[in-house]
Amino acid sequence: MTSAPFLVAKGIGHHAPNRDVLLQDVSFELAEGSILAIAGPNGAGKTTLLNLLCGAEPLTVGDAILNGRSLSALSAVERARKIAVVSQQEAPDGRLMLRDYAALGQIPIQTDRSATQHAEDLQRILNLTGLSALANKRMATLSGGERQRAHIARALAQAPSLLFLDEPTNHLDPDAKGRMLSLVADLGITVVMIMHDLVLIPEFATHVALMTSTRLTAFGPVNSVLTPENVRDTFGVDYLRLSYEGRVIPALDVRKTNVSLKKDHS
Repeated sequence: MTSAPFLVAKGIGHHAPNRDVLLQDVSFELAEGSILAIAGPNGAGKTTLLNLLCGAEPLTVGDAILNGRSLSALSAVERARKIAVVSQQEAPDGRLMLRDYAALGQIPIQTDRSATQHAEDLQRILNLTGLSALANKRMATLSGGERQRAHIARALAQAPSLLFLDEPTNHLDPDAKGRMLSLVADLGITVVMIMHDLVLIPEFATHVALMTSTRLTAFGPVNSVLTPENVRDTFGVDYLRLSYEGRVIPALDVRKTNVSLKKDHS
């Protein structure tokens, strides 16, 4: 007998206020501890789906089930105790010390532990994210990669069972991307993240969801879904698997195209 899925999307759809379709009939099941990468062209509906699954936007069509309970049945407090989100719009007060910013994540679980236990947990998270030496730095003085780790530290301070990340490697250099995703992959919790770097997905995710034109077009284990055919259909580029020192290295064959730009004679 297989265990019940941890996160279920059931026929989720969404419309803009002007009734434009933003998402159509998205359904999937994800086991606990999985790492799901959502990928697709701009405008495919990735962020809309993430916002609906995490509760940032109310569900109006379909349902999301978290560990057997409908997301719509959870109060804001219950969601905050189960779900943590790192969005692209994180903009904390730059005067905050990193340690104090990360500690904000403990507010939903403040009554669960003693002050001493919270302090110990926070220090453990700062160690885990490699931020201990920066704990007393102001947020405004941190680099982009350091701020991104601070956002994740704040999310982890909630002790979530489900973590949502919207493009966590955006604006990071290649080495910082690898370190960031390694941290996420080793957390041991269920993670749903939007990713544009297709070549990083096989190394750091267990499952992938491909989206095109507001629809989910493929979902499943990475090796089954992230195929040359699916990538070509979704992104219009060739996806390669290159053998190197006993490993298979994914690559994208992106070529220069002839684009004619009309001159503005106005």
